[in-house]
Amino acid sequence: MTTAASLDTTAVTAQPGGRTEVPLQVRNSGSTVEEYRFEVVGPAAAWANVEPASLSLYPDTSAAVLLALSPPRSSEVPAGDLPFGVRVVPTSNPEGTVVPEGVVTVLPFAELTGELVPRGFDGVWRGRTDVAIDNRGNVPMTVRLTAQGDSSRVRLGFSREDVQLPLGTTELSKLTARPAKRLWRGAPVVHPFQVVATSEGEHPHEPVLLDGTYQQDAILPSWLPRALILALVAVLALVGLWFTLLRPVVKSAAREETQKQVAEVLPSSPGPSTPAGGGDAPGASPGAAGAGGADAGAGAGADGGGGGGGGAQQPGGATGGGSGGGGGSGGGGGVGDPKSAQTEVQDSVGGDATAKTVYAVPEGQMFELTDLVVQNPQGDSGTVVIAAEGRTLLRLALQNFRDQDYHFVTPIVVPANGKITMTVTCREVGRPVGTPAPAQCAESLLVGGTLRAAPAPSPSPSS
Repeated sequence: MTTAASLDTTAVTAQPGGRTEVPLQVRNSGSTVEEYRFEVVGPAAAWANVEPASLSLYPDTSAAVLLALSPPRSSEVPAGDLPFGVRVVPTSNPEGTVVPEGVVTVLPFAELTGELVPRGFDGVWRGRTDVAIDNRGNVPMTVRLTAQGDSSRVRLGFSREDVQLPLGTTELSKLTARPAKRLWRGAPVVHPFQVVATSEGEHPHEPVLLDGTYQQDAILPSWLPRALILALVAVLALVGLWFTLLRPVVKSAAREETQKQVAEVLPSSPGPSTPAGGGDAPGASPGAAGAGGADAGAGAGADGGGGGGGGAQQPGGATGGGSGGGGGSGGGGGVGDPKSAQTEVQDSVGGDATAKTVYAVPEGQMFELTDLVVQNPQGDSGTVVIAAEGRTLLRLALQNFRDQDYHFVTPIVVPANGKITMTVTCREVGRPVGTPAPAQCAESLLVGGTLRAAPAPSPSPSS
């Protein structure tokens, strides 16, 4: 072996953030000039180097270089013993490499920081913030948290008072502030406080002080009285508008509509009839004709076609009876019966459309459709078509709704034996929340309206 190397000391101590130098002796016992390169190996290689990085020696000579150890002041390098070695490599003869070894003891240091997140917070009944404690030292630490404030005004408590902090970690403890007295109304009250983080154990650190504020808000906001006053004024204005403008208009419209309906249902009383010759009929008097007309009108109002036989004794009465019979025939479409029907249609994806009859109008009746309610509870996708007597009333895309209702001011008349149908074409089955996925689309339809007697056909005029 032509190369020899040794450290002046094999056990050294290094301060984090400092620099420690160890002399390294190198000797060339060969017969030629040799150049040496130096490489630090082991856990300390990241923060150790040799100065100079290379060295040339004549035969049978020696020289010293410096091994510099500079551990950073951070939690990345833990405190304790770390082995290292310096590889001395002859350039012309790498097989003659020697590696002197040693141990460096990294001294411990404690560094503690903290923060309130957020520093200022508010609340009506209580307020909360997080206390973040950082261990930036190279040894584990135990931290105790305490709070200082006016205990007669606010009570402070931690979710964890003792916090274990491995090196290089951050831990959170929630701080809750509760006011001692309730604030019903008025300006907010600010409660200042201070959190003290004290380290415990072999490596103490000076206490960390964190200042914060809790703002206690009033239970009743300041804008509430003004809002109540404005709401009361608006209600009074609406009431005054109703009694002065809207109510008379509504009453007048209702009265006119009632009178119109009465005029449509009850026929007008016929006046005195005149014989074909233009003169008064023998033995007939205007009073008798009027009586016959009144009897005929009463018969028409009471029982449709029975009014025609009201006045059989006087010619005037016969004429009145004829008028009553006409009123009876026109009363076939009077007040009807409310009617509703409901059905559900299920359809599979990819198949043909599925149709179903919702309601079939009975013989001799007619149905006035006024209300439609379509439901898509599963959220399916596809189309639904609602038709009456082959005429499409609605064509809807299922994915656009869950519930739809329609109300018609002018009823849709479905004649006798007519049918209201619903046809569903399923494209994709919906997925209701919290229930198993269904296998088919499922839609329902509710129809409502009035069922009336179909009007009798008008008699053809006699020649």
